[in-house]
Amino acid sequence: MKIAVLTSGGDAPGLNACIRAVVRAGHHYGYQVIGVKRGFKGLIDRDFVSLSPRDVGLIINRGGTILLSSREDRFFSYEYRKKAVENLKKEGIDCLFVIGGNGSFQGANLLAEEFDFPVIGIPKTIDNDTYGTEYTIGFDTAVNNAVESIDKIRDTSMSHERIFVVEVMGRDSGFIALASSIASGADVALIPEYPFPIFRIVETLIKARERGKRFSIIVVAEGVAPARKIAGILEEKLKPYGFGEVRHSVLGYIQRGGSPTAYDRITASRFGVFAVEQFSKGKTKIMVAMENGKVVPKPLKVSFGRIKKPDFSDFQLNNILTL
Repeated sequence: MKIAVLTSGGDAPGLNACIRAVVRAGHHYGYQVIGVKRGFKGLIDRDFVSLSPRDVGLIINRGGTILLSSREDRFFSYEYRKKAVENLKKEGIDCLFVIGGNGSFQGANLLAEEFDFPVIGIPKTIDNDTYGTEYTIGFDTAVNNAVESIDKIRDTSMSHERIFVVEVMGRDSGFIALASSIASGADVALIPEYPFPIFRIVETLIKARERGKRFSIIVVAEGVAPARKIAGILEEKLKPYGFGEVRHSVLGYIQRGGSPTAYDRITASRFGVFAVEQFSKGKTKIMVAMENGKVVPKPLKVSFGRIKKPDFSDFQLNNILTL
């Protein structure tokens, strides 16, 4: 039998560890493994490459994806999805493993529903916002990258007794912002799921100053507002209280790069092997998920049309710790 694996959407640390796991687990079960280059674009263009266990050696520690990734607008068209399936069948593929996020899963599901093609989804996104799973590959590394940067920004914040607004990634999700805020000891976490009014931020900063704290860090998720805009508003509101300039920093794509943490390597390996094991048992049209710390299968559709939110208790925890 023959299986294929692709990575789609934004890159995330741990993708290579997951590719490695799918390839080696596939060969363990006696399958031939094909890699699809550049995500769904590669399906349409039939950009396939054979992968042996040796081909995926020494990649577990590498960021990015050796299979490359891209956004493919042609896949929104039925005729190109049909071509993708025809290419898979010509190659003799028995199941397609899609390592991706919400959008990638919906694309995979279209192949399953429209053409009854076997697919299995493996969740990855630094945003950690895929519904139905507690964890997605890449989140831990992204948070560690953000925390490392915030720690360095704090040195400047302390030296110049300034307020810094640090913008982190996450699209419309606040998982990275909240986790990195707690881990770095930031004063305020601004996330889209739980609004925090400007006047409350001002109150928090004034009280911190009254307690003798001469610097502050505010972490904001990109889905709330640009850091520059928030910094400008706060600077105006804080002027009457003797505060100086409010600076901002956008961490950007640095959060998605670099060598994955041990946790992401292990989780990606578990997800990849589990996915192949499920196929060996005859299960397809599923997604791999983490639930209560265990890896379990769930229907692929479970992630559609639902929003996964950070735990409100973590948001409260961050507020308590800002004293």
